[in-house]
Amino acid sequence: MSGTKAPEKKLLKALAGERTDGIPVWFMRQAGRYLPEYRKVRAEAGSFLDLCYSPALAEEVTLQPIRRFGFDAAILFSDILVVPDALGQKVAFKEGEGPVLEAITNEAGLAALGPVSGIRQKLAPVYETVSRLSASLPREVTLIGFAGAPWTVATYMVGGRGSADQGAAKAWAYRDPAGFQKLIDLLVEATIEHLSAQVEAGAEALQIFDTWAGSLPPLSFERFALKPAQAIRREMKARFPHVPMLGFPRGAGGSAARYFCETGMDGLSLDTGVSPLWARDELQVHGCVQGNLDPLLLVAGGDEMRAQATHILETLGAGPFIFNLGHGIVPQTPPDHVGELVSLVKDWRA
Repeated sequence: MSGTKAPEKKLLKALAGERTDGIPVWFMRQAGRYLPEYRKVRAEAGSFLDLCYSPALAEEVTLQPIRRFGFDAAILFSDILVVPDALGQKVAFKEGEGPVLEAITNEAGLAALGPVSGIRQKLAPVYETVSRLSASLPREVTLIGFAGAPWTVATYMVGGRGSADQGAAKAWAYRDPAGFQKLIDLLVEATIEHLSAQVEAGAEALQIFDTWAGSLPPLSFERFALKPAQAIRREMKARFPHVPMLGFPRGAGGSAARYFCETGMDGLSLDTGVSPLWARDELQVHGCVQGNLDPLLLVAGGDEMRAQATHILETLGAGPFIFNLGHGIVPQTPPDHVGELVSLVKDWRA
């Protein structure tokens, strides 16, 4: 931060490696089905994608958990699959099934996609939401933009839906790595454009979600997870040098340390399986870490939730740290448990 004004917002200070007055806290999927006020807006919107593309409604559901719980950050309400939708792949969210796409399984399907240059026009409503939030959020709250990582987005584009083993994407990547690389390269370019538009609209920090990074063996992890994240971070740093980025290579295990160091991310989000003690010794020495309470502990609540949250705080709270979950809030989470956990974090002192 040499030669620039130090960030004032708590979460931005943590990402800059500074000690904060209290631990910043936000939760992945903090806007969602566990909140009755969200369900009301969702019913009004129609389809899930309609909600993502309705700036006033997307702004409202992003603000709901801020009003209710006082989080230190708001993450844009959107979805990682707006990028393939903007590229011309047919995307739908079906009740009880989740996302369903017209699968792309070869270079011919890839060639049928539209150009990256069309993303900004197609996703203009998303960037309008960011702009609205930039004006409406409380001054102390950081606005986080996001995108899916190329590998994770590719698994949906190739498989046509989520899967337990990402088998369709792996089959293409292993059978024809050069052909699959063209899809990854396209998604790197598209992700940079999407994130850039969010920053230009007012996003103050960014997160890359690589939900399925942990399914890749080491050489494939390097090629299809680490190097694309590195390329995205390099270009975003060149365009917006003072906008910090968090990476979330879920399930990466021991490869997380290499990912953190080589991508140049300012922060690393930890999944539930990462030991806070290991993260303190192997990851936090390189920068800010974020995480990593099991979302199901938030469902259960009670003494065990408090004990495990306190363990995370005591282990990681002395260094640059953002309290979060190890993945997103699940729909059956009682809102009262969220409020209790946020209060526990805000009241904790190192």
